[in-house]
Amino acid sequence: RQMCIRDREMKQKKKELGHTNEMVSALSGVPLGTVQKVFAGATPHPRYETLQALEKAFKDEKYYSKSMGEEKVQYNADRVSEAVTAYQVKKQGEYTVDDYYALPDERRVELIDGVIYDMGAPTSIHQLIVTEIWKVLREYIGEKAGDCMPLASPIDVQLDCDDKTMVQPDVLVVCDREKVIRRCIYGAPDFIIEILSLASRKKDMFTKLAKYKEAGAREYWLVDPDKKKVLVYDLEHEELPIIYGFDSKVPVMILGGECVIDFAEIYEYISFLY
Repeated sequence: RQMCIRDREMKQKKKELGHTNEMVSALSGVPLGTVQKVFAGATPHPRYETLQALEKAFKDEKYYSKSMGEEKVQYNADRVSEAVTAYQVKKQGEYTVDDYYALPDERRVELIDGVIYDMGAPTSIHQLIVTEIWKVLREYIGEKAGDCMPLASPIDVQLDCDDKTMVQPDVLVVCDREKVIRRCIYGAPDFIIEILSLASRKKDMFTKLAKYKEAGAREYWLVDPDKKKVLVYDLEHEELPIIYGFDSKVPVMILGGECVIDFAEIYEYISFLY
């Protein structure tokens, strides 16, 4: 019971102080993935040792300053990387592509309308679905000798061609090769697939759906491994979304419906993980 109370207190303190997950990780020494799971509720009962380490992020190296009559808590950033230090001085909504590229290479995030979203490590099921879908797309496009190019994450997509958004779709197809530059994909892909997870569900289903549609993506799939469903948006023709099960063959509309992803076959391949 005492551990649950400490856990709740830390979450409240994190909210009050505006700590980011990477700040907590850097100050406590707890891996970023563990920090994300604890504060997202994916790990409801952290180990005692983990709680002890996390508490360091809220106790160590703090000092106080007076500003406009209010006491503000600030933290000595010596134990935080330069990139994180630069990252924490801005408010969500103000970050740019320059800030995105300044982050450490080991950190995986997305930038959407100036807001930084942390991304956890993908699961085995996630990665197997990605590779199986990419393989079908690659084989079909290769046989048809088309100009389209299938890619899989991690790959940067500067979606709006501005300095406020950089995403990493799980699977994408780009048919205009001028959008493929060395640094990233510059502009909206034609076809995008996101594999849903507990951490990304809301962002993928709402935030990124709106962004992809606005940017000019033609087709968007949401694959839900937990519910074994595929939600298909034909953005180009503004059709109502279609829901398929993992027993279906789902046509890729930007390729005329001739390229089909057999989810029954994919599920048979990964079913040992369920």
